[in-house]
Amino acid sequence: MKKVVLSVALAGGVLLAPQAADAALGDQTLRQGMNHGDVKELQEKLRSEGHFSFHTATGYFGSITRQAVRDFQRDAGIAVDGIAGPQTFSAMNVSGGNNSSSSNSGSTSVSSGSGDWISFNGTLRQGSRGAGVRSLQDALNSVGHSAGSADGVFGPQTAQAVRSFQRSAGITADGIAGPQTYRALNGETVVKSASTSRSSNSTSNTGTSTSSNSSVQNIISTARSQVGARYVWGGTSPSGFDCSGFINYAFSQNGKSLPRTVAQMWSASTRVSSPQVGDIVFFETRTGPSHAGIYLGNGQFIHSGSSTGVVVADMNNTYWGPRYLGAGRF
Repeated sequence: MKKVVLSVALAGGVLLAPQAADAALGDQTLRQGMNHGDVKELQEKLRSEGHFSFHTATGYFGSITRQAVRDFQRDAGIAVDGIAGPQTFSAMNVSGGNNSSSSNSGSTSVSSGSGDWISFNGTLRQGSRGAGVRSLQDALNSVGHSAGSADGVFGPQTAQAVRSFQRSAGITADGIAGPQTYRALNGETVVKSASTSRSSNSTSNTGTSTSSNSSVQNIISTARSQVGARYVWGGTSPSGFDCSGFINYAFSQNGKSLPRTVAQMWSASTRVSSPQVGDIVFFETRTGPSHAGIYLGNGQFIHSGSSTGVVVADMNNTYWGPRYLGAGRF
């Protein structure tokens, strides 16, 4: 009997805890991966605005909710980052109180969705924990430098992602996220100063490059928002993608039109010897170019696989490595 009573009490605690933590919509920044009563209110608000099409408000902030937020932000003419923060709530005429992201690591906090991609309120380094680290990890992942799961723990993978981003931005690669790193993440500094000549050569040789920082960030963000979408042959929408349909979707959502098939993309793109973030990477799974994805950096690409749906994969693994054909730029 004691066991039964204890189990019921624990179950009741689990069920009641989220309700006790719930607050008014607008009190906190909402982002992908969260499961909260505020997310349910957000979904209902997005539905009333014509942007959330799922049959019920679930309270889970997944790829469908993120896309709905992005659609709302685009229509409202504000920063499109898929994160519901103060600027988004203001556009919705929602005010739930002070919007802040508290950190478990002292006074450091980082908030997203306020106009900048990520705002600086303290230096983060290996060993830091909390909401600030989660925001940093989200931002790094979204610009193609894999920090792994946004778990709020600044470990070796996050430090490596920071160093990788810093190198690409041409700033000191120390693995510590300070003011200069945040400015670069927000596009406030000139990116790739160490490789300016390579970038300028790439631009002059290829015409219009997809490596414009803001454009690439938006394409990558759109692509990542669809992780988990299922594979559908001939599919071109979040209800299901084939590989080229997925690439077309990510680019078209950001104002770029690409050829429809992999073979056509291969023929129309400008070949590059070393892919940069936002380039298309091609694979030969049958004769000739037959599969493609969007390069994220660090040997990773995002694609819609026939057996996986939309996922991030390692292009150097035992399957994709031998089948890599080359990279192209639009």
